Amino acid sequence: MHLKSLSLVNFKNFTQLEYNFSSKINCFVGNNGVGKTNLLDAIHYLSLCKSFFNSVDSQNIKHSEDFFVIQGHYARNGDDENVYCGVKRNTKKQFRRNKKDYQKLSDHIGLLPVVMVSPGDSVLITGGSEERRKFMNGVISQYDRQYLEDMIAYNHALTQRNVLLKDFSRKRHFDADSLDIWTEHLIAPGQRIFEKRRAFIDKMLPIFRHYQEFVSLGRDPVDLGYESQLDGEDFRTLMEGAVEKDRILQYSTCGIHKDELVLNLGDYPMKKNGSQGQQKTYLIALKLAQFEFIRNLNGFLPILLLDDIFDKLDQNRVEQIIRLVSENNFGQIFITDTNRERLDKIMKETGIGFSVFEMTEEEGTESNIGD
Repeated sequence: MHLKSLSLVNFKNFTQLEYNFSSKINCFVGNNGVGKTNLLDAIHYLSLCKSFFNSVDSQNIKHSEDFFVIQGHYARNGDDENVYCGVKRNTKKQFRRNKKDYQKLSDHIGLLPVVMVSPGDSVLITGGSEERRKFMNGVISQYDRQYLEDMIAYNHALTQRNVLLKDFSRKRHFDADSLDIWTEHLIAPGQRIFEKRRAFIDKMLPIFRHYQEFVSLGRDPVDLGYESQLDGEDFRTLMEGAVEKDRILQYSTCGIHKDELVLNLGDYPMKKNGSQGQQKTYLIALKLAQFEFIRNLNGFLPILLLDDIFDKLDQNRVEQIIRLVSENNFGQIFITDTNRERLDKIMKETGIGFSVFEMTEEEGTESNIGD
């Protein structure tokens, strides 16, 4: 699978832009602020129906404009796939595949898998547990449609249960039967989500350690763990035991929405003990493991988006990453960098043909490097 062409209208800083791509490596070069990352985000939109950086669709419309359009032409399993995303202010987002509108955006997730590696990933280490749950959800949803449906159902039930708890406090009236209805709606999808997250981490861990050891040249022992209130416990029993606490705090204190993904350097938290280079290596290895995990399950290669990954890494780690992505087990790759000379040197060492798109504030210009 690969993206053959991309066209944008009024998306972020672009008025209008169209590119044709190589099926292997495509590099965007230019100063900060010219829109390199925005191009990768447009590709992310076409795969996952949303921005990697900003979940409010209307905020991705170019200033002073009323709409944006992203269109992509893909080759997938020998067939052409045309994907359209259109957003207009105060109007429902339109998403089409081969000119047919989706009734549910969740039906598109997983069709065109993508893995994004970005400086924004640092929030996985520095941010709260919600960011790490979002990472698990984002990976598993790309290969498990039932998981995505369960997350939608769970989040809806959780919202309704929390609203009810606040109403009880405001009205000074408690209705156990009403609360039990929404508790019951949480239990089945929550249990399935827990089991799939646990299985995901168990399978992901050895893949992650392999990539981490390769990129870091064996220097940084790491660990990846999963903590959940449901581990060894019955979910229904947990919920029943937490009712009084929930009434006092006015929100649901038990469930998979409290899960944590533990990121360690050795026996200590990566957040507190990892240098910038170690943290970046950890995140890159985690995303490369995500790539292989999805590839193994889907049977075809996701698109890999590498945004400004060479900064803060020593030369040895950069060379290791390039050795990895230049192998045949990686498919189409998009890379951004500010330094054309550095990028040319790195990419020519792979021996693989690549395309370079030099971008300015006005427009992008393309130069193709031979096979």
